[in-house]
Amino acid sequence: MPSTRPTKRSGDPNVAAILTWFLPGAGHLYLGRTLSGVVGFAVVWGLYWIGLELSDGMGFEFLHKELRGPFAPALAPELGNLSGLLWQSSTFGFGHGFPRVFPETVHIGVLCTACSGILNIFLMIKAHSDARRLEEPGLGQLPVSLVCFISWLVPGGGHVAQDRRMRGVVVFVMLTGLLVLGTWLCEGSNLDRERHFYYWGGQLLGGLPVIGLEQVFGHPEVRHEIPYADAGLVLACLAGLLNVLAILDVYTWGEKRALEGVEGSGREETAHGTKEASA
Repeated sequence: MPSTRPTKRSGDPNVAAILTWFLPGAGHLYLGRTLSGVVGFAVVWGLYWIGLELSDGMGFEFLHKELRGPFAPALAPELGNLSGLLWQSSTFGFGHGFPRVFPETVHIGVLCTACSGILNIFLMIKAHSDARRLEEPGLGQLPVSLVCFISWLVPGGGHVAQDRRMRGVVVFVMLTGLLVLGTWLCEGSNLDRERHFYYWGGQLLGGLPVIGLEQVFGHPEVRHEIPYADAGLVLACLAGLLNVLAILDVYTWGEKRALEGVEGSGREETAHGTKEASA
């Protein structure tokens, strides 16, 4: 029986990814995958909306006045969901020009908006991969976008999902160790976005270990000078940035094997068609 897997792209991968960046789910709608597009939009934009509600849209007010500018939020994780960032910037901006009390749920809120941006990056990867047919069933591996997402959630987890267990363990120990060391040197002050807006964004690229530490030790009162705070900030942020390299390694490894699977399937279908023609 001939394979039913499509052999041609359903759209341009780059266009699909860019459309997803502009509006979550738009890339999949462009590819004709309506259900994936609707679900992607609901999850990513729903998370951003929840974050705005919990933080009262005050997330960018964490920035010190001297850092505020038209492109200041572009270095925040929210950039991954461009429509969300633009909406927040135009609707809430940096506040109303007078001091306001942050709501009690502001930290959970800004975490939600930041995670929405990061999640949309993986939705972009999925749209790009779907356009290239790299996540079709039968390729013998987990979807590339899913493995990348796992790698963000738990540093090294994507490598383990690809059966590269030793590398995964090394990545987890090294990056989590850097994060813990940096947090210890900062005495937990690095886990507060209000204090360290941009460093916090870099740390968040480390996934669940960062989120967990923030919920347990984050937002402490600082009543004395912390001697090695600067070194701790750099180390903790470096852990998150290095996890990006780990995610790229997972992506390229998965992409290569997916392409091999697609090419192998194409050769099988060609051989099958030749046999039928000769018969």
